[in-house]
Amino acid sequence: MLKTERAGERPQTSDQGPHRQLTQKSPPAVWGELVARVCALDGVCEGHSQVSPASSRAVFLEGVEEERAPETNLAPGRRLEPVHLHGVTDTSVHLVLPHERGEELVALGWAEAHQYEDFGTEYMVYGPRDTTEVDAVVSVVEESIAFARGA
Repeated sequence: MLKTERAGERPQTSDQGPHRQLTQKSPPAVWGELVARVCALDGVCEGHSQVSPASSRAVFLEGVEEERAPETNLAPGRRLEPVHLHGVTDTSVHLVLPHERGEELVALGWAEAHQYEDFGTEYMVYGPRDTTEVDAVVSVVEESIAFARGA
């Protein structure tokens, strides 16, 4: 579980929809590594996001269509989408986490609350700037998937 502070200042993010990261974006190779590693996680499959721009990649859970609770889904009432990865022009990740954990990541400088949150569980995790940060972001994605599964 990620417990270390993110180095440096927070990136700038949009104050109008869609919620996106404007500065400190992942270099293309780093973003590609993030996408590859997330899509290779056990029990997940990639698809088109139900709520994010077309360049985003949704992370769905194999064999799980319905949410266990709306706060575990970025698309409440639709197919369970606990995570989506924004495209290479943004590189941030939107995901769901228990509120307390999300706020811990905010305090550590890795995340901010999603500007269109409904349940207080929706967060933006900043795109990784290097391969070390890929490890950190993937670990948070794994936490989100576990939360969506009820683990």
